[in-house]
Amino acid sequence: MFATATRNFVEEVDRGRSLIPVSSLNDTISLLTVVIKKKRYWLWQKPKYLPTDFTLNDILAGGTPIQPDITESEFIKYNGTFGDNIQGNVGANFIQNNVSVEGKDTSKLQSSFGSLKKEELGMPKLIKDSKERLLDMSHCLVEQTMRNNKQVFGIVKERILTTQPCSVIEEVQKEGQFGGMLTVCGAKVTKVSLKENASLSKDSNVTMEIPPHTTLAYALIELEVKHDGHFKLCLMSTVSGGFEEVDSNGRLAPLHHSEKVDFRPVLEEFKEYFKVLSALPSQTKSSLLLQITEVIDDRTALSLLQNSLHHLCYGGVSASVEEHQQQIQDILDLVAQSGASKDAVIKALHLVLSAVDEMSNKCLALLRMCCSSALLPDLELLVQCLLGDGQLPLTAMRQTTLEEEVFDRVQCLFSSSNVFLKKDGDSLRTEVQQEAGNLPIILCIALRGLASLSQ
Repeated sequence: MFATATRNFVEEVDRGRSLIPVSSLNDTISLLTVVIKKKRYWLWQKPKYLPTDFTLNDILAGGTPIQPDITESEFIKYNGTFGDNIQGNVGANFIQNNVSVEGKDTSKLQSSFGSLKKEELGMPKLIKDSKERLLDMSHCLVEQTMRNNKQVFGIVKERILTTQPCSVIEEVQKEGQFGGMLTVCGAKVTKVSLKENASLSKDSNVTMEIPPHTTLAYALIELEVKHDGHFKLCLMSTVSGGFEEVDSNGRLAPLHHSEKVDFRPVLEEFKEYFKVLSALPSQTKSSLLLQITEVIDDRTALSLLQNSLHHLCYGGVSASVEEHQQQIQDILDLVAQSGASKDAVIKALHLVLSAVDEMSNKCLALLRMCCSSALLPDLELLVQCLLGDGQLPLTAMRQTTLEEEVFDRVQCLFSSSNVFLKKDGDSLRTEVQQEAGNLPIILCIALRGLASLSQ
């Protein structure tokens, strides 16, 4: 809830620039705090940021502690309300059952942060004071971080914090009516059973009180670290930090820098993943799509699901799923029924949900509204159009997709990923906007993966 509120805040005031939202109230972040920037498995994924309990002074080798210049200024007064109201009727055809679902979901997240202030480091003094200083290469944090060439040191140079007690309020109301019978079965036990004319209702109202001087977002300056402990501050956003490495012949290897991704050849490489999902039994695909749709716009559940799939694929520490245990376990149980192809299905879903997890909150809300077996095949055609010559005849699309309300929603979905979509005479035209970054590849992977489950 707090993570969603800070992410909304950053998307509104600094989208795509330097601010990083704080994800936990347990994170204590001040100026000069050392944050580990961890590159993700897929090149197009945004990195994870892991605040530590140390400051730059803690990992310097001897000498006088750096006393930075700090300036404070008023930032903005911020009160934001985010929510959606989704209503609809869905008909789903399963192998032995037909199901009709009528639902109404209302959610609202109100963030009343009030007057915020900004603290910044004086960079000229920091550059002067850090010149010729060395990191303590025997410090446990330095040793453990440099073992992984995907991890980089960053120092907090700016933070946005509250000045008064404030609150985050979340209200959720879900209502549904189900006709027919839907049963999702495991190997031995039925996980979900919704019987004739069943109804479901869920309400929640949670208020979180946030104390003054709480950091909501921060910005980093990365470090280029030499093998002998010398370091430089990466003053430009185009310059990435990292640890200098020594190769097997004792020669110094260059520091790692970020890579740009051309999404067309990458999509070609990933087509086998989508084939794996398309080859699943019809009932399994329908059930997976239904279950995934339920968590798509729940940022916490989505991230935990993606983390669980990463753990199954590549090992590492698995996050606790606690409140969302049953939702996530139901999806993992469906995957476990894939038989000999289970490992391939896990990797394919990890790819797709890693892309979905990179989307903005607005994009996730739009994606959920587009997650129907009737609409997803048309969205797949638009992806093919984007990868091809950018032109698609209107006759290739279903008439319901071209209706004003639905098409407006699809346009907004593509636009939120920096893809231009427009009706042009008797054709549709798609075009990647300038400075689109990796958003188009994220959209294409998400839509192709979900469409594979709708076939």
